[in-house]
Amino acid sequence: MELMNQTYELSALPEIADKLAVLVRHYRVVTFEGEMGAGKTTLIKALCKALGVLEMVSSPTFALVNQYEATNLGSRTRVYHIDLYRLDGEEEALRAGIEDHLYSGDLCLLEWPQRALGIVPENALRVILASPDIEHRHISILSGKN
Repeated sequence: MELMNQTYELSALPEIADKLAVLVRHYRVVTFEGEMGAGKTTLIKALCKALGVLEMVSSPTFALVNQYEATNLGSRTRVYHIDLYRLDGEEEALRAGIEDHLYSGDLCLLEWPQRALGIVPENALRVILASPDIEHRHISILSGKN
């Protein structure tokens, strides 16, 4: 089911992140798809701010997983920001312990889920980003299987 489908100016990013923050409260895993430069990490940074993460949010491309504490997420406070870009598949993701995070009950924000789709929960929220031009982004949010 499509929950959002819109193009926005980069200046509207905080508003988009606020809307997404309301949606993610109902999910444990949120996947972020899009080409390199589509704005996945930038949106996750804005989303973490909307969720009350006070720490500096950075890309976990080399660490694979960054952990944050959110003050505006209800009973769950831990947020995992996971980036699978450098992984070669599900087996490598399993060896890295990614599945443990995805099924921990904490909120997981997962970039490049297509690298290990077999371990992504079926009920994950999908965020699909595109960059039609330098000043705009397009976001589609879908509930269900990736």
